[in-house]
Amino acid sequence: MAAFPPVSKTIWVTFQKEGIHKYPAALDDPNLATGDEYDVSFLGYPHRHIFHFRVEIEVFHDDRDIEFIQFKRWLESMYANGTLQLDYKSCEMISDDLYVPINDKYPGRNITIEVSEDGENGARCIYPKEQ
Repeated sequence: MAAFPPVSKTIWVTFQKEGIHKYPAALDDPNLATGDEYDVSFLGYPHRHIFHFRVEIEVFHDDRDIEFIQFKRWLESMYANGTLQLDYKSCEMISDDLYVPINDKYPGRNITIEVSEDGENGARCIYPKEQ
């Protein structure tokens, strides 16, 4: 049987949640409120998205170190109270907020969180394990 080199292993889960947010700077920042085909000033008003989440977490062995379905259900339970009211939060800020309880429950692991708006545009945040 072949020996494997050191391997970093992760599992990942996905889920979606409806949310409302806004980007207040878009209303009057001349780089955003351009008045032409690149104008995104509408983002300054509350608007709806389906936020897509992909959470990847390091595991230490091959046999359900963290069980996928349980991990996904736990993550979804944090967003169980209807539509997310995110105010001014970006995808990166949403990711940072989610990282905290994950790291509290599963410390000492590499974690990567992707949050996108409608599965179209988003952010990927990589959180190395705390030493």
